[in-house]
Amino acid sequence: MKTIALFGAGGKMGLRLAANLKGSRYEVRHVEIGERGRAALAERGFTPMDADQALDGAEAVILAVPDNRIHQVLGAMEKKLAAGTLVIFLDIAAAHAGLLPVNPGLSYFCTHPCHPPIFSDEVEPRAQRDFFGGEHAKQHIVCSLIQGPEHAYADGEEIARVIYKPVMNSHRCTAEQMAILEPVLSETVLGTCLTILREATDEAARRGVPYQAARDFILGHMRVELAIVFQEKEGAVFSDGALKAIDRARSVIFKDDWKRVFEPEAIAESVAHITKTE
Repeated sequence: MKTIALFGAGGKMGLRLAANLKGSRYEVRHVEIGERGRAALAERGFTPMDADQALDGAEAVILAVPDNRIHQVLGAMEKKLAAGTLVIFLDIAAAHAGLLPVNPGLSYFCTHPCHPPIFSDEVEPRAQRDFFGGEHAKQHIVCSLIQGPEHAYADGEEIARVIYKPVMNSHRCTAEQMAILEPVLSETVLGTCLTILREATDEAARRGVPYQAARDFILGHMRVELAIVFQEKEGAVFSDGALKAIDRARSVIFKDDWKRVFEPEAIAESVAHITKTE
């Protein structure tokens, strides 16, 4: 597999992928319909191609487009793709929502970055400030073969390691497990909890604590408490006072049935909302 058609190449994610694919063993054809995106590609030395021209003979297609446009974009091209073409998605939402064309001749593969971990061995300043990954900091990735022969997984994972490089572990998951990871674990749960942490910091400042003091305090405690909760440091535990505070506040901050967000029907509702065309 050598030829890749990259759709949405001029978007935020597409530009990251284009940069990492540059100089690889793959011939990349960049497709972008937006004027701003096309200008961004040109600034980086990439020449945008017409979609049909890019698809002619392409062995893999990467869809770096919004979740709610995948059905439209893939629907317009799937009859033009040769049997055996590998279609790569950067998010599982469209597949989980049942929005992919029924075409047994195509292989569908999804991959998503875990992003650089909080606990890492990065010492280079640029790597330490590479929060998203795919530039300087190492990260793990997750991958899923949605449909297609087993060799398609190996092909997809090889491409995934290039577009998200530098990559450490690559975890193979099912499509259902990918949906649990995102949106549920990363957005529904983590994003919500972190948003509340920011609101709590702002509330502390509103009540008179200097904002920088509140920010420094919570970010420092976040790191040490994450180390305790995820057993990053052997023997580290919460103090008795902290355990009492956690036990007392849990029912105030969280509903008893909050884990229902992991139920299949809740995931389906979330994915349907994400993929809905406005």
